[in-house]
Amino acid sequence: MILLRSFTRYHYYKKSLITKRYNYFSMMSNTTSEDDITWSGVPISEILGSQSPWDAPEFPLVSPSYNHAVLYHVSSDGSIPTDKPPKPHVGQDKWDQDHVRMPCSSHSLYPVEDKNGKSRLKKRWELIQHALWKPIRNSEQLTNAILSYNTKFKTIWKFRALHKFFNEYLEEEETQYFFDVTLPEIAKLVLALPKLIQAPIPLLKQNMNHSVSLSQQQISSLLANAFFCTFPRRNTSKRASEYASYPHINFSSLYETTPLDSVLEKLKCICHYFKRVTEKVPSGVMTVVRRAVARPQLPDWSSSQQLVAVPLHVDSAATIEDMHGLIQLDFANKYLGGGVLGYGCVQEEIRFVICPELLISMLFTEMLLSNEAVIMIGCERFSSYTGYGSSFRWAGAHRDRTPRDGSGRRRAAVLAVDALPHASLASELRPAAILRDLNKAWVGFSFNTCEEGGGALQRPGVATGNWGCGAFGGSAPLKALLQLAAAGRARRPLAYCSYGDRALRRRLAALHQRLRRARATVGQLYNYILKFARTADADMANLYDFIERTIEEDQNGMKSSTESVIDLGKLEQPELSSSLEKEFLNNSSDLFSQDEADQSLDESKSNQMDVSVKGSEPSTSDCRTVSCDNKMAVDENKMVASDNKISASNNKMATNKREMAASTSSSTSRLFDEMEKFDENNGRLNLTDSHIRTFNQSANSGLNDMDISMDCEEKIQLDISVEAKKKISKKITDYFSKKTI
Repeated sequence: MILLRSFTRYHYYKKSLITKRYNYFSMMSNTTSEDDITWSGVPISEILGSQSPWDAPEFPLVSPSYNHAVLYHVSSDGSIPTDKPPKPHVGQDKWDQDHVRMPCSSHSLYPVEDKNGKSRLKKRWELIQHALWKPIRNSEQLTNAILSYNTKFKTIWKFRALHKFFNEYLEEEETQYFFDVTLPEIAKLVLALPKLIQAPIPLLKQNMNHSVSLSQQQISSLLANAFFCTFPRRNTSKRASEYASYPHINFSSLYETTPLDSVLEKLKCICHYFKRVTEKVPSGVMTVVRRAVARPQLPDWSSSQQLVAVPLHVDSAATIEDMHGLIQLDFANKYLGGGVLGYGCVQEEIRFVICPELLISMLFTEMLLSNEAVIMIGCERFSSYTGYGSSFRWAGAHRDRTPRDGSGRRRAAVLAVDALPHASLASELRPAAILRDLNKAWVGFSFNTCEEGGGALQRPGVATGNWGCGAFGGSAPLKALLQLAAAGRARRPLAYCSYGDRALRRRLAALHQRLRRARATVGQLYNYILKFARTADADMANLYDFIERTIEEDQNGMKSSTESVIDLGKLEQPELSSSLEKEFLNNSSDLFSQDEADQSLDESKSNQMDVSVKGSEPSTSDCRTVSCDNKMAVDENKMVASDNKISASNNKMATNKREMAASTSSSTSRLFDEMEKFDENNGRLNLTDSHIRTFNQSANSGLNDMDISMDCEEKIQLDISVEAKKKISKKITDYFSKKTI
């Protein structure tokens, strides 16, 4: 079987080697030392599936339906104007527990004391209009306006961060510009709410599969209302309140925090956003989708047969938001936004303030359950930043050049999945905790995938990183493997940002290559992790070593078992020609990329052998030393020489096959008669369906245990050892002499 596979794959060798060499030299031309290298695994182009981030498939276009509320007018052909905001969709206000209670609703009433001290209900929108029609010149007047329709909090809200921000943190000219120019425009956006939002906004409740699409102009008006804290029933923190299971949306919680520098820098981002959208009205749209998967439909991980071998790119310098064209992970809190309107200033909070339109999801998205995820498509980035956590700083305006899709959304998809928080390693290694986070990652990664697609890769890929680590206490080595398993199950390529951790970058890429060469399935990786979790001295620093040892033990056990089954007696083996020995049977490595190997063996399992070799993008690993450069140059010369030798060898191989046929049964003779039909030019074997079935049966019997693999860090050769030659010859003769072809 291996001999046949080597024949059929030879003509792919040139293209594979040339492509690998091109990727290698392209990488080497931009680096001078190991310290300068920032990525491992395959090139980012393999994750994208193209050279351009924008060639990846788009998400489904916006289309109103029973489970997709579209708050703007969509034409019959699904298009919207590109030079101006779309018109609002006309609907009827709904004041109930299934929709956002709007501040401009006629049902929104608020108690107001009259001159006699008696309380009476008044329409809250009238109070808001009255407060915002007046000029607001400083932070004191701003807080008084907010408290005029939130009188219950007059003695509670102190607005410490808000006052320090405008009175001390900003330059005097910046503060003056905000109150003279920007704030009046924000007030206009607030008061325009009844015109811009004319249809009810559904709440994305738990266990719902539902979507909401809004225009960027509508989002700016809703966020302006959040800035002025106008949303009713959203200020209390009582557990029994109506919105207790929803994130905070009014900005009062941000204004109330201790005025740390990171908090004030978040306020800079928000003020910059309003400056931009009031200077020029954005014309795009955005979609928020909630997905819930019923528990019986979650994968059976222990028996999952999908291969782990999806393309993996690991970068220690890149950030997720810079992975254009990919689904970008939000390390979410189960309450979307986490502490963005509080002290929080890590991955999710930073993403929400540099792309403030993401804040709108907090208005209508209920707390996430363990089987749910949310994807937000179309957000625009407005700010640049530096630092992380307490060192976070606003770094100026960002001009988003991301193109729009057919529905007018920026081609930026932010995927919110929340990991479990852990206080200890023992907590993180509980089987229930591992299973929960694995399910959670898969629910997110499998957005808009086709289960019927089989082994086909699903585009676009996912850009992620140390999900659930940091403040959540998770371990990056474990979380990386859980995401790799989820990506394998969803068949999505993975780009992993290790945030400066070069050791994790190298080890993750190396382990991934080991799993690929071992043909490891998602189920096997899951069981390896559980086996590690059961060890008495489990230490995350040893996780990858443990898995590599376990793979080696499994392969050694399988090899011993296979050899005992194949040993049918020692028969004399016909000698192969010396040229065949030199060209094919001396330490041969795989003649095609790992992706081609995945495809070839998957097709063999489905009993559809197609020995016509098709080119594809080969996978490269992190081999970047000058010695590797010299080896590849030598290999290229050997490849050219081998190419000339093989043509001469083919004639000798045919003669050799006839000699072998004479010493075996008629079935073996017929086998090699078919092999004579090998076409030197295109590498095709003209085998019939019956022959293909026979080959597949032999594979299932364990006769192809000597699989060919390729590691870019190893020397590329075209030979198989003499010992391997004898083993191959013995297997072919012993087996096919007993089979009817």
